[in-house]
Amino acid sequence: MPEVIALGELLIDFVSIEKDVSLTNLPSFVGAAGGAPANVAVGLSRLGVRSGFIGKVGDDPFGDFLRETLEREGVETTGLRTGRGVRTTLAFVATRTDGQKDICFYRNPGADMLLNAEEVSLAYLQTASLFHFGGVTLSRSPAREATLHAALMAKGQGLLISYDPNWRPTLWDDPVEARGRLWEPMPIAHLLHCAEEEWEFLTGTADLEAGARKVLQAGPQLVVVTQGERGCYYDNGAARGRVPAFRVEVVDPLGAGDAFVAAMLSRLRATGPPRGLAGEQLHEVMVYANAAGALTCTKRGVIPSLPTAAEVEGFLRAREGVRAPG
Repeated sequence: MPEVIALGELLIDFVSIEKDVSLTNLPSFVGAAGGAPANVAVGLSRLGVRSGFIGKVGDDPFGDFLRETLEREGVETTGLRTGRGVRTTLAFVATRTDGQKDICFYRNPGADMLLNAEEVSLAYLQTASLFHFGGVTLSRSPAREATLHAALMAKGQGLLISYDPNWRPTLWDDPVEARGRLWEPMPIAHLLHCAEEEWEFLTGTADLEAGARKVLQAGPQLVVVTQGERGCYYDNGAARGRVPAFRVEVVDPLGAGDAFVAAMLSRLRATGPPRGLAGEQLHEVMVYANAAGALTCTKRGVIPSLPTAAEVEGFLRAREGVRAPG
């Protein structure tokens, strides 16, 4: 049974082959399995952590492909539902060398939006010790209610709760509503991860320390902000700091954040409450997560580039003065 269960969108990413070309210029695309929570589940499996996934795909060839991809990667799919008569969500992605991305989603409606609370099993959640979810499924009902229901059930069962808002402007009709909806799960979560480009929108400030104080007051015990080539920032109220990124030759930055989250969760699942972790412990966790993110940048495609534990540890050993935690 899974140690970590992720819930959220599972979709087909059509990723532009050329970098720094806008979607309006209609570049060529290559299709691949995607969706941040699903990528995290695969990343955990690659790192040797038993993982499972809750979500919904369409009754179509894309849905079949996505289910097969997760199963091939060792992700448990008991919680993956198939929506009859609906289509799997597609996303067209223009990649940029700065690590940011332009995304256009095709949902009319997409199957991931149609997961409902009755399709989330309490018995399944009880098999895990950590639950991870994202904010994309908060953009529409009934997936919004299913996501919050699952997170509340997981917390009630004593699971560690990890939340990644994943602010995607094109999925929301009103940014004010979006901020409120994305903020709603804060009291449920023990851990918040946020990309730096989403930080000011979410917290109302570009200052990491000030924003972290606001988040910590809302409920989470640990805040982590990824900053691309500049590494990451962490803050649990008692210990805070920045960990620089590793320098690598970047082939494709897409998925580095998901690899970071998977690696971070692979370490935090066994450390106890995040609020009680010392700065040295958090620093080592972030070094490990930065290494996973860096390795992902050295290959093309998200799932094919997610590293194994042996690859992360070998990467760290090869760099003088850096030690893999644990």
